[in-house]
Amino acid sequence: MKVAVFSTKPYDRKFLEQANESLEPKSRHSLTFLECQLDGKTIALAHDHDAVCAFVNDQLDGEMITRFSKLGGRAIAMRCAGYNNVDLAAAAENNISVVRVPAYSPYAVAEHTLGMILALNRQIHRAYNRVREGNFALDGLLGFDLHGKTVAVIGTGKIGVLVAERLLAFGCHVVAYDPFPNDHVRELGIEYEPLDQAIAEADIVTLHCPLTADNFHLIDAEHIARMKWGVMIINTSRGGLIDTQAAIQALKIHHIGSLALDVYEQESALFFENMSEEGIEDDIFARLLTFPNVLITGHQAFFTQEALTNIAETTIANLTELERNGTCNNEILPLSL
Repeated sequence: MKVAVFSTKPYDRKFLEQANESLEPKSRHSLTFLECQLDGKTIALAHDHDAVCAFVNDQLDGEMITRFSKLGGRAIAMRCAGYNNVDLAAAAENNISVVRVPAYSPYAVAEHTLGMILALNRQIHRAYNRVREGNFALDGLLGFDLHGKTVAVIGTGKIGVLVAERLLAFGCHVVAYDPFPNDHVRELGIEYEPLDQAIAEADIVTLHCPLTADNFHLIDAEHIARMKWGVMIINTSRGGLIDTQAAIQALKIHHIGSLALDVYEQESALFFENMSEEGIEDDIFARLLTFPNVLITGHQAFFTQEALTNIAETTIANLTELERNGTCNNEILPLSL
């Protein structure tokens, strides 16, 4: 299959080529690596390709999918778990198969989540900078014991479960919210609660759910108002789950005590790029950076050697399965929304 790989970074190329070369020569795919994102200006580069391989910030709305179909495309291979940026109905109408990587390394994201909680609580990022400047004062670095604190895990898929298990090991009291409860979570002794109740009693709220039309801005001004003063909020899932403007207002009055983000709702213009020479034009993001109690990483929670290996191998396997059978176990259908 001839595949145009968009939003390619050097590590994407390395791992995808390794996975592709592990196949028998006659079964290998022809991969065209493109650094640009997939959008209205770049879709023409997919001409004469059977498939596009896309990532979290590529544009795959109805118009883009229809244009790809007219170029001869028949498959979209997402090299991630999320697919909120794909118009599945348009794909079905144009007879384009959409496949994804449903699980690459839930451990990577879960461990990054715990790392952000610990770093933010104990001010490790600020202490690091102080010590490098010869400042060993402890004022302003006061944290709290995680032991005994209540944590609300919002979303209990594979990542949420792993986060919950690790929080229990710290001695936290964990509660959960998910429209689709997980029996394993109950076996851990964790109770499911309505969202309003879970966030109201939590010292820490951590988000691990996909982004859908129903939960866009799940954490908005109304829900923040229900939270404890000084609450810590962690988001390693999708940026659109948090109303950033509402979070900023709550940070300004110290209702949100600390905030850790690995994702941002307008991240497509920023993340995965080196912006150090250009400056940041996004005023909302720039405002977030002014808060000493905000910790941001650039969508790197997934970024481990194991995860990249699994993403590449599954992506290549998905393409191979589509090529041979016309269908794939990791195919996403409109009815699955």
